[in-house]
Amino acid sequence: MYPAVAIARPAVAFRRERWEAPDGDFVDVDFVDGEPGKPLVVLFHGLEGSSASHYARALMAAIAARGWSGAVPHFRGCSGEPNRAPRFYHSGDAGEVDWIVRRLRERGAGKLYAAGVSLGGNALLRWLGESQHQAEIVDAAVAVSAPLDLARGGESLSSGLNMIYTRMFLKTLKPKCLAKLEQFPGLFERDALLAARDLYAFDNVVTAPLHGYRDTDDYWDRASARHVLGDITVPTLVLNARNDPFLPGKYLPKTASDAVTLEYPEHGGHVGFAAGNLPGRLDWLPRRILRFFDAVQASPGASHSASHSASPGASHSASHSATRAPNADELCEAAAHG
Repeated sequence: MYPAVAIARPAVAFRRERWEAPDGDFVDVDFVDGEPGKPLVVLFHGLEGSSASHYARALMAAIAARGWSGAVPHFRGCSGEPNRAPRFYHSGDAGEVDWIVRRLRERGAGKLYAAGVSLGGNALLRWLGESQHQAEIVDAAVAVSAPLDLARGGESLSSGLNMIYTRMFLKTLKPKCLAKLEQFPGLFERDALLAARDLYAFDNVVTAPLHGYRDTDDYWDRASARHVLGDITVPTLVLNARNDPFLPGKYLPKTASDAVTLEYPEHGGHVGFAAGNLPGRLDWLPRRILRFFDAVQASPGASHSASHSASPGASHSASHSATRAPNADELCEAAAHG
């Protein structure tokens, strides 16, 4: 939580486009315009996130400093204006990711990289795994703090101090849903929504039935990215801290396809990864993401070399799917010298 609320976010000059969606809804996309011919990085934000989120500002500022272009598409209802359709967004929203990525691909022939954070990271991984070779319209991908096992993550967020996160999300989700009921009376049960005290109950009332799932258990199982990590063919970095309250380290997958690097540092929390002395900096995560993209660009097909550049002393297993997690000092040193 500290990096999200206590570290200054860099200023970014965004340019907004509104895209009309095939279902009559709209998606707002915030762009950073870079130099022609240089790479474009698309970032899919997390639950109730936006282009104003600390990780989005940090990454887009780093991209702008390189002269690259960036895009932060907002999931439905997250751009500051209610969306038109009954639907919202969810962790398995591979179809939405597909439409957005393909539209960005049509804009130019340069390098196209994709990143996703938290819910956006899980949705990106679902798209990569479900699309397999068809996802190779992107040159590389990074998923950060993705809730790879939604059921285990949901359990973690439903107890103890982690309920702070749950209450934070419900504080914004419930008003959006009440407004949605005014648009579409009877879309779901108002009393059940108001009674929801955790994400399991909320997803049972809203997210699951609204997006074609039977119930929360069905949604959390079918939408989890852990099922498709073995099907990904695009060079992909999966970066999850072992102390992430959204998905404790003991539940992190141990295997994936040869195209995937699983990197699990001991520290970093949920999209935290603060570096340096107090008050801290937000630059470690953008540097890690961009180093991975650089390594893929320099050595197509050799994505795993990127892992060694970020984690001093990291060693891969024989399957190249897991690294030794660096400690906090190593993370800070990597950020300082990255």
